[in-house]
Amino acid sequence: MIADVGSGTGKFAKHLLDKGSEVHCVEPNSDMRDVAENELCEYQNFHSVMGDAENTTLKNDSIDYITTAQAFHWFDVSKFKQECSRIIKSGGAVFLIWNVRSNSDLLNRELFQIYSTYCPNFHGFSGGIEKDDQRIKEFFNGNYDYVSFDNPLLFDRERFVTRSLSSSYSLKEGDSEYAKYIEALNKLFDKYQNNGIVSVANQSVAYFGTIK
Repeated sequence: MIADVGSGTGKFAKHLLDKGSEVHCVEPNSDMRDVAENELCEYQNFHSVMGDAENTTLKNDSIDYITTAQAFHWFDVSKFKQECSRIIKSGGAVFLIWNVRSNSDLLNRELFQIYSTYCPNFHGFSGGIEKDDQRIKEFFNGNYDYVSFDNPLLFDRERFVTRSLSSSYSLKEGDSEYAKYIEALNKLFDKYQNNGIVSVANQSVAYFGTIK
């Protein structure tokens, strides 16, 4: 029994569902929740939950594992920890998961500059979370495990642009700098594409441990 908190459109939850887990997708944004419900409705073990990191609405001591992918950096750490302690079973583990862009990669450096120029809400890849970030240490009281593996992201032009547009910090159509932002993304794609595909240097990382 898994609670995927800040589940968004359900991209990570789908992997858990495919493994046979029962997954409660907790997401406060109705638009994202609607997408997940449309994408995952065929899974009998999928449950869509209107809630957030500080109030999942799930029952006490009902969850074996809690996951959050690309979302922890938006949470109030103290309140999220309290909510995790409430809903998780004794000995259950929490997993904080990110795709982390390599800052040594030239494409990522230029993409960072584009986001910094056009997106006022951009505070760095993965919300500015650093390796062994203080927020992670506080959440786990300094006692956690860490795993990482290379996971380069391959995009054609459409997916490269829409991936940027799907970020919470991204400009939206109608914003004053939107056209220039899209033009900059397309120029970057043209610069680094090979046979219509760009490879973005990336690692998938997870911090995990028990909290009670």
